[in-house]
Amino acid sequence: MALRCGARRHPISAVSGFRFASSNPERRTALYDFHVEQGGKMVDFAGWQLPAQYGSFSAMQSTTHTRQKASLFDVSHMLQWSLVGRDASECLEQMCVADVHGIGDNRGTLSVLTNEQGGIIDDFIINRVSSNELYIVSNAGNADKDIAHVKPIIEDFAKSGKDVAFSVKEGLSLLALQGPSSAAVLSEGTSYDISSVSFMNGFTANLFGLAECRVTRCGYTGEDGFEISVPSAHAVGLAERLLAANGGDTVKLAGLAARDTLRLEAGLCLHGSDIDDSTTPVEAGLAWCIAKPRRQTWSFIGGSIIRDQLKNKPSRRRVGFVSSGPVARAGSEILDTSGEKIGHITSGAPSPSLAKNVAMGYIATAHAKAGTPVQLKVRTRAIESATAKMPFVPAKYYTA
Repeated sequence: MALRCGARRHPISAVSGFRFASSNPERRTALYDFHVEQGGKMVDFAGWQLPAQYGSFSAMQSTTHTRQKASLFDVSHMLQWSLVGRDASECLEQMCVADVHGIGDNRGTLSVLTNEQGGIIDDFIINRVSSNELYIVSNAGNADKDIAHVKPIIEDFAKSGKDVAFSVKEGLSLLALQGPSSAAVLSEGTSYDISSVSFMNGFTANLFGLAECRVTRCGYTGEDGFEISVPSAHAVGLAERLLAANGGDTVKLAGLAARDTLRLEAGLCLHGSDIDDSTTPVEAGLAWCIAKPRRQTWSFIGGSIIRDQLKNKPSRRRVGFVSSGPVARAGSEILDTSGEKIGHITSGAPSPSLAKNVAMGYIATAHAKAGTPVQLKVRTRAIESATAKMPFVPAKYYTA
């Protein structure tokens, strides 16, 4: 079954590998019944039943609506956890590339957990709630793996006499309100001065008189937006208020298919597709998230390998591609102009914002310079393309 996208079809199964929900036991968010009532087409994603789209409103239409107005996504499947204690920052710095000590209160940053080979165990958002508390959001598909990785490190750290404790934040849902109208919509529900909050900054406030929520100005679409951590008992109520705000025609529900297209247009990685345990931040084009203070000592797991890659350059790099005709999706080979394989695509989809196809993938470093002609192998055809800079659609993150 597929999503209708103008004259082309955008297979749901091709978007990040999810499939329609079956009779197998799967986890449900607090908004599951709400999604079904609203016409959500439920699929399996990382063991959770989540909407791919709603009714006949296609992924292409939903992507465009998000870029023009605002959309609401249920991302409650994401793992929300915390580190508490006066040594929490020092502990987390052992595991990731961020300058955690340098994160101010109510500020956040994107970072990555690394393994001994410098590979990316997961990418995640770190938010500082206070001097002694860090609030972290990581990927649903990696939840068990992440916990299995961080808990022993934290426990050993605590046994050495350090003050740190780990906990999963239970009973919470996570909603992502994304698009240029997001701030106006959210402002209807709080007296907090939204205009004072820049990208990757956050605050705690009561929203629409329902509940105290943790709000972070961020998202994974390239647009201005907010991720809202809300008690699950109030998740449906908050979703209804957001959909009704600003006259009721500004915010629409959006699913996984649109979210995948939006993040691809924004040049953002999906763990398990574009980055994984065997991919380093240098190869993935994420070296920018290795904070300057951390480059003085490289005192995080896999630091020496990542340092050497930065110095000597990796053998492959993640780059973008723009093309027309058949879509080059994950697994498609990248060929040089003589037909030799030089890489592979990790994500690809039609872009409603560009009216072309966009993709990202890994290519031999010698061919990675933007504008280098290549061919993308789609079944038996070789589609003309060229390496391209990302993001494909300029980011519109808000600065106060």
